[in-house]
Amino acid sequence: MRSLGQNGPLVHPIGIGAMSFSDFYGVTTEEESHAILSAAIDHGVNHLDTANIYGMGRSEEAIGAFLKKQGSRAQDFFTIASKGGIDRTSTERPFNNSDAYLKAELDASLQRLGVDSIDLYYIHRRDIEVPLEELMDTLKGMIQSGKIKSIGFSEIAPTTLHAAAAIHPVAALQSEYSLSTRSVELGNLQTTQKIGAAMVAFSPVGRGLLTDSPHTAERIEDMPFMKINPRFIEPNLSANIQASEQFRALAANMGMAASTLACAWLLHQGDHVLPIPGTRSVAHFKELIAAADVMLSPDDLAAIDAVLPVGWAHGDRYAASQWRGIERYC
Repeated sequence: MRSLGQNGPLVHPIGIGAMSFSDFYGVTTEEESHAILSAAIDHGVNHLDTANIYGMGRSEEAIGAFLKKQGSRAQDFFTIASKGGIDRTSTERPFNNSDAYLKAELDASLQRLGVDSIDLYYIHRRDIEVPLEELMDTLKGMIQSGKIKSIGFSEIAPTTLHAAAAIHPVAALQSEYSLSTRSVELGNLQTTQKIGAAMVAFSPVGRGLLTDSPHTAERIEDMPFMKINPRFIEPNLSANIQASEQFRALAANMGMAASTLACAWLLHQGDHVLPIPGTRSVAHFKELIAAADVMLSPDDLAAIDAVLPVGWAHGDRYAASQWRGIERYC
């Protein structure tokens, strides 16, 4: 078990990214989501990460329906994180960190989840129109009201993280981190460790590239986000699949799935690193959480770096429109 922030709750090393409980990576059902949550209880996986905009509330609703069905056993078991700060209903202000907006969104998330308090509440994107001190006052007020227990941020720069932590302890920073996206190693990995925050890694299997069945061009046609992502547009997609073939072969030679090895590598980057892969398949879920039982030797880590050296991926991790709201620092 690993701590979700300094003096935070202990959670399984691998969490669940519940974006997959909406249709983001393909059509899913509430039954499929509940099957993942049932398997999580069976295997002791208690870190659950969602957001108000995942399926415009669908992810939180699916979790809330499961918790209601299972009762106090499930409610006491899961450590739940959610997020606010992105407003998909507004074209004028797509990122909103105002006090009124965040409080209203938090109340809506609590209602959908069917809980009185959220263990970790992230600011999904920083809104530069709201001073950081003002934002932190809002978040501290949420803690004082008992509606959240700790504070997190998503996709901010190390300088912003330092400034926020100087005002109030920050439990976690969430950012994309995998063998295909390693920019957090240029400041945020070190900063989270220094301040005692968890480094929560989303997309730990490279949005499917670091699995045994990477997305095909045909499959991506049904995924609006992926269709414009540079790494999944030809000729980059074919180049990335070819470049990662050696990694899949290495994982097979080591007796595990590629997704298992990808998450295991992340766990070896620091005791404060917590991958949160998403999936709609119980079989794949078991592959992902198997990473918690993998011990990699220095030779294993060197072999991984040899087949996937830093900077191996073809194309940017985001299209220009997808970079909006993310603090660039390197």
